Amino acid sequence: MAMGIGSSSTHEDEAIVDINTTPLIDVMLVLLIMLIITIPLQTHSVAIDLPQGNPPPSAIQPQIVTISINYDNSLSWNDMPIPSEDALQAHINEAVHPTTGDQPEIHIRPDRLANYKTVAHVLADAQRLGVTKLGIVGLEQMMEGQ
Repeated sequence: MAMGIGSSSTHEDEAIVDINTTPLIDVMLVLLIMLIITIPLQTHSVAIDLPQGNPPPSAIQPQIVTISINYDNSLSWNDMPIPSEDALQAHINEAVHPTTGDQPEIHIRPDRLANYKTVAHVLADAQRLGVTKLGIVGLEQMMEGQ
């Protein structure tokens, strides 16, 4: 028994019965482009009345308290030496709960040779005692040495 090898069952004249999808894809792309062009732009806007110009400067200047941390890790409150941590906490507590007016801004000015541990300790004391207006100043001295 021999097996027939070759193309005896298919003829050269048979038509290809697959659907040509190229025109369908072309039509779909044209429809997609037309859809994109005809959709109106969705602009959601909110009318806000913004102020014009610069606001006037505040007539009341905030009170500023400076805590300096010196190179030998000694502390001073507005250039007055602080002898102990209890005195520092008393000064901070007095600034947080003033008898008159608003809480002053507390500026911490560390020397570049001061230990990080001392600076972190002062920051932690200020946070724990409720200081809300706190800033570190004098960072320009840190950039000079680089």
